[in-house]
Amino acid sequence: MKTIPFAKPGASTAKYRKSIDAAITRVLDSGWYILGEEVKSFEANFASWLGSKYSVGVANGTDAIILSLRALGVGPGDWVVTVSSTAVATVSAVDLVGARAILVDIDPKRMTMSPAALKEALEQYKDLAIKAIVVVHLYGHPADIEAILSIAAEYGIPVVEDCAQAHGAQVNGKTVGTWGKIASYSFYPTKNLGAIGDGGAVGTDDDELIDRCRLIRQYGWRKRYISEISGMNSRLDEMQAAILSAKLPFLSEDNARRREIAAIYQKAQNPLLIHPTEAEGCYHVYHQYGLQSEHRDALVAFLAEKGITTGLLYPMPVHLQPGYSELVKTGSDMSETVKHSERISCLPIYPELTNEDCEYVVECLMEFKV
Repeated sequence: MKTIPFAKPGASTAKYRKSIDAAITRVLDSGWYILGEEVKSFEANFASWLGSKYSVGVANGTDAIILSLRALGVGPGDWVVTVSSTAVATVSAVDLVGARAILVDIDPKRMTMSPAALKEALEQYKDLAIKAIVVVHLYGHPADIEAILSIAAEYGIPVVEDCAQAHGAQVNGKTVGTWGKIASYSFYPTKNLGAIGDGGAVGTDDDELIDRCRLIRQYGWRKRYISEISGMNSRLDEMQAAILSAKLPFLSEDNARRREIAAIYQKAQNPLLIHPTEAEGCYHVYHQYGLQSEHRDALVAFLAEKGITTGLLYPMPVHLQPGYSELVKTGSDMSETVKHSERISCLPIYPELTNEDCEYVVECLMEFKV
């Protein structure tokens, strides 16, 4: 029986092993391992690839959100609006800066923040000190960023883009992460651009914000050992920066391959399945292929029997999780979020999958019945 794992980050390492080995050797030979030329080079190249003026490498994607919020001045006593249908890291970052989250419902087609739910929450909680909106471009599909920015401007609230799953996704030809005030990225090994370990980045066109991010990243230092502001230790190390630089030139090609795989999966037109769609003007980079079914658990079990491992992302919305349920407020209606969490499962989707693998998945999906 064919076996297809849900994720296989080692396949990317093997594919780019020659470039990665050269990058590792370069760092080892340099004798400089923290905040050196490799980090500077990657920051410049990643910003250029995004179409952003600046990027700052940090330790991980969660820290990238923390630095983004802190750079905007968000802290204790403040509130941040985001979604409950996300990796818990998004809400964890809000908590870690001392703020609290207001979680709103999603648009069922995009599976991202509903502009209408955002507007409703801003009215419902207008007496609170709402200092930021964190928009998550989930699964690689852009949120309705233009509508969200319009609402945010009406209330004078800056927008942070959480692009952990959306490296290279676009709206009308403009890359996500370059729309809002500041953006965060994750380079966890399974991301579209993945390190061999943890890593993250912040991106912005704002000179003042990027300066604050650089200070916060390393104890608030501009001059070594002298903290101008309170900071933290969140540095992308030289080794990971070099590895990311080795893989960055292939990111557009890898994203295109993910789209090819998604197109193959779309052939499985089983009435028990709801495939993800791509909104008009959007370029989906398919970090995940979020397949929905009212018979999700049976589907997952059936595919497992066929040797296909799926991912349950995310089976419990953040507002229902024990660690956060008492720390957040919600919009008046979270029905789409809850329904989504009960129906979603994600198929294997990484550039190294063969067409034969994908056709086998389609064959199994067509066989599924209840």
